[in-house]
Amino acid sequence: MQKLLSLVRRCVADYDMIRDGDRIAVGVSGGKDSLSLLRLLAELKTFYPAAFSLYAVSLDMGFDGMDFSPVAALCESLGIPYVVRPTQIREIVFDIRQEENPCSLCAKLRRGILNEEALRLGCNKVALGHHYDDAVETFALSLLYEGRISCFRPVTYLDRTGLTLIRPMLYLHEKTIANFARRQQLPVVFNPCPADKDTKREEVKQLLYEMEGRYPGLKDHIFGGMQRSTLPGWAPERNTESQNSASE
Repeated sequence: MQKLLSLVRRCVADYDMIRDGDRIAVGVSGGKDSLSLLRLLAELKTFYPAAFSLYAVSLDMGFDGMDFSPVAALCESLGIPYVVRPTQIREIVFDIRQEENPCSLCAKLRRGILNEEALRLGCNKVALGHHYDDAVETFALSLLYEGRISCFRPVTYLDRTGLTLIRPMLYLHEKTIANFARRQQLPVVFNPCPADKDTKREEVKQLLYEMEGRYPGLKDHIFGGMQRSTLPGWAPERNTESQNSASE
């Protein structure tokens, strides 16, 4: 817990993610990443110098078998208000639109509804569970499939809504988060989406894994390059070499 918290705090400070008085909606899908983010931010809240409040938001996608009651129990134990927002995302993506590549539309719909709920709760920021590996994979996806040097930003201000998106777990590796979720016995919700694990992202994840075996430190080099390049929003305000401190 302390090691992960130190890296989350460093990431938050490096990119000035949290300020005094912030009301932060945490997007909780029920997966290991979002649940770990919620748990870590709840702990960070107890000692971080800037006072902030947390709200947890889950979207019911309309799939049968998704039970958020264990997440509700976790939020109650942490003293965090929790909302489950019903949606028709499954019906729109799979029944009405019948998307061959559903992930893009699904992500767009989820982001829009999550932001709506955050505004309804009076929040000014939304925390997302993207981590170190997500960032490297997104960079590689953009390069390989779009021919662009691009990635989501650690902090993104949305002009239309006035919300700011933050990603406090960018210094944590996926393996570390999975171990943390298991040790903390976080109530991971089963994802029944038929497109889960069958995406271009999974292909790139596997490619990077294989290349990392041949070229140790490859992902560290990519992540560090992103911070040192002109990629918008990626230069840490404190100018730290965070790739050397990311948790394996």
